[in-house]
Amino acid sequence: MVKNMEKALYKVTFLREHLIQTVEEGTTVLAAEIAAGLTPDAPCGGRGTCGKCLVRIAKGRENLRWEEGGGPLPEEELLKACCLRVYGDVSIETPEKGDNRILTGGVEMTGTLVDETEKPFFALAAFDVGTTSLVGYLLDGRTGAQMAVTGRLNPQTQFGADVIARGSYAMEHGGEPLYRVIRQALDEMLGELVAKVNCSREDILRVSLVGNTCMHHLFLGLSPAPLMLAPYMPAQRDPMVLQAADYGLHIRKDGELWMLPCIAGFVGADTIGCLLAADWSRREPLTLMVDIGTNGEMVLGNRHRSIACSTAAGPAFEGAKIRCGMRGADGAIDHVFRREDGSLGFSVIGGGEAVGICGSGLLDAVAVLLAAGVLTGGGKIQETGHPWTDRVRKVEDRNAFFLTEKVCLTQEDIREVQLAKGAMAAGIRLLAKTLGVAIGDIQQVLIAGAFGNYMAPESACSIGLLPMELSDRIIPVGNAAGEGAKLAVADPEQFALAGRLMNEVEFLELASDPDFQDVFVEQLMFSDEDEE
Repeated sequence: MVKNMEKALYKVTFLREHLIQTVEEGTTVLAAEIAAGLTPDAPCGGRGTCGKCLVRIAKGRENLRWEEGGGPLPEEELLKACCLRVYGDVSIETPEKGDNRILTGGVEMTGTLVDETEKPFFALAAFDVGTTSLVGYLLDGRTGAQMAVTGRLNPQTQFGADVIARGSYAMEHGGEPLYRVIRQALDEMLGELVAKVNCSREDILRVSLVGNTCMHHLFLGLSPAPLMLAPYMPAQRDPMVLQAADYGLHIRKDGELWMLPCIAGFVGADTIGCLLAADWSRREPLTLMVDIGTNGEMVLGNRHRSIACSTAAGPAFEGAKIRCGMRGADGAIDHVFRREDGSLGFSVIGGGEAVGICGSGLLDAVAVLLAAGVLTGGGKIQETGHPWTDRVRKVEDRNAFFLTEKVCLTQEDIREVQLAKGAMAAGIRLLAKTLGVAIGDIQQVLIAGAFGNYMAPESACSIGLLPMELSDRIIPVGNAAGEGAKLAVADPEQFALAGRLMNEVEFLELASDPDFQDVFVEQLMFSDEDEE
């Protein structure tokens, strides 16, 4: 133990990482992990509600106090790091992390540069800064051809799974930790990209960046406070040309950073990127573009008129607030189905034992349980009257359905899916109403983002996340936001077009729409059948 004039200092040893972090007494183990640079998984931002930041105490249990009520530590082997406060030297074992499935590909680029190989070589880089994951691309500046790609989890997940949690953290504790880790991560990714090909950082002429409005602000060092309070307008939404070095990105001297514009408080530059990738300014079919991520962003229209909105749909499908939820990593159930013999089947990422369920698996599971009669139209888990009664057991005095002995869906999980489904479905219907079209008039549905790429469209339609009448018009387009970032950095005309789209796309604020609450409540139901 080391003492100073104010508080005692103690050592937290992280055994797996071979790191020792000195912290003041009363610091949470989660805060110690963050200070040590470990990027722990904390979807709720350390509020003790998600139960994802689990650690094992290897030594010094007597030197820890339990945050919840200040009583003794629970007897469980794994405990929430955010609820453990340090009052002596301790040794901690953090869980192993499986490989995460990060989507990097998207629709084919629509405006690559002409091949002029006689020009001196230079490179371009583009980033899609997602709430959950980061993807970086390196392009040949002469041709626009992709030379390398890299991806990783967004290190800001340690401050919360969604934009609300991170915005709140920045307002309560200051934004510097969030600005610092994202800039550092992108700069490291630049190093990874150039290492994959025969070039250097000094060859990179410029970098482009897309992300939702909160990620945009947190990268730039802008306070997210305007996004957290009505009227939820961004502090900065215009396209920007900046010096990359000013934001911790080490490329050639005087290299530029091109920030694509945002449409509104929760419809960001990632949506602009999707519109560029979809060639929206020349699109004739009436099209619904849906990016289902940690935040659900949608655009309905074509080159003549378009309206965008945003819904708080993503946390459930990203694993947050789901008892056994996790991201798309090794050990996650990613698809659930009913076999021909009537038994329940599922697949697991990595092929090993299931340790949790990710968004695409969650969507399938709800669809399968609904079809089998395990779920009522109102979302209630029934104990009897279906073929899998032996899989329904009590968890905290409420019904839960067990996919395996370790992985289950609770009644609360089903409600979280209903909230996400209701918000998305309501947004689609209100976009159509505002544009003056019927749902059946929509000719194409472009599904962007990782969740949309891996989800089964039939499951999305069967639970009502997407309208059933559009089931034969769904087209997955992968990481369209990243493709748009590539287009913009490779072609100045596309970057200029991004600025025009910012002003041409109308924004529908669902929270202020008088019909939203009624439509949302209506869409919470899986079907119209009466509850018992």
